[in-house]
Amino acid sequence: MRDPPPIHSMTTRRTNLTPYLLVAPALVFMAIFFAYPMVEAFGLAFRDNDTGALTLSYFQKMVSDVQFQPALTTTLLLIVILIPIQFAVALAMALLVNAKLKGASLFLYIYAIPLAVSELAAGIVWFNIFTNNGFLNSLLVQSGLIERPFLFLSYQNQGWLILAVVLAEAWRATSIIMVILVSGLQSIPSDYLEAAEVFGADQFRKITKVILPLLRPSLQVALILRTILAFQVFGVALAVAGTGISLLAGEAYKWYYTIRNPNVAAAYASVILILSIASTVVFLVGLRSKNGEAL
Repeated sequence: MRDPPPIHSMTTRRTNLTPYLLVAPALVFMAIFFAYPMVEAFGLAFRDNDTGALTLSYFQKMVSDVQFQPALTTTLLLIVILIPIQFAVALAMALLVNAKLKGASLFLYIYAIPLAVSELAAGIVWFNIFTNNGFLNSLLVQSGLIERPFLFLSYQNQGWLILAVVLAEAWRATSIIMVILVSGLQSIPSDYLEAAEVFGADQFRKITKVILPLLRPSLQVALILRTILAFQVFGVALAVAGTGISLLAGEAYKWYYTIRNPNVAAAYASVILILSIASTVVFLVGLRSKNGEAL
């Protein structure tokens, strides 16, 4: 008769399995709602509907679409403008909250308000600000700066349309970055900042030499998350600019819902996915520490 396994070995085995059991629900969720739809999207983009053979005809149709180049250019331009603005504002907001001044909690609540506003609702709010009879035009006319309302949201003023979308999206999504940065700031030991003060570092040097290097892991996470979401900007742009500007997500929606061609729509979605993965790889490699370890 075999002896029962020692109790300590059973405990060790159960302990070794604990991390996998904790991660399992998240993996199942991602497999069902992310991995499977992603595989299906690539299938629609690369598989011929009639023969089932692999084909690039849908990508060729997408690239030859007159709106593809403007959509790609505008999406990349939006990201280049939006990301630095959001990170600069989010860092200032996070530093103010983390300073624990009087009323800092109130600032946190105010900053977090946009998190409760949906993408489409935020776009409608900013549309009402920039429209002909909106808040901005009314303010400018009443103050005498202009004689009649200015057409901010005209398709002929691409610069103003992009600026309006940038402001609307920055107002809506900067709070997400701020929350991540506040969490990162609170994990920085106060000993480092106190040591910097002892050596005579001013606030600027403390931010650039102490806070930002230690905040790199949080910056990395926020940068990856925000860039991926920026590639998917749709509701805000649709509400503010309508069809005045073309974005990749908007073109995917148009091909799927209006033109009723899910294959070309899947090709657009695949481009967004590829660009998101590429940007993630760039940030993971570019924000590595000097010893080669990812932060």
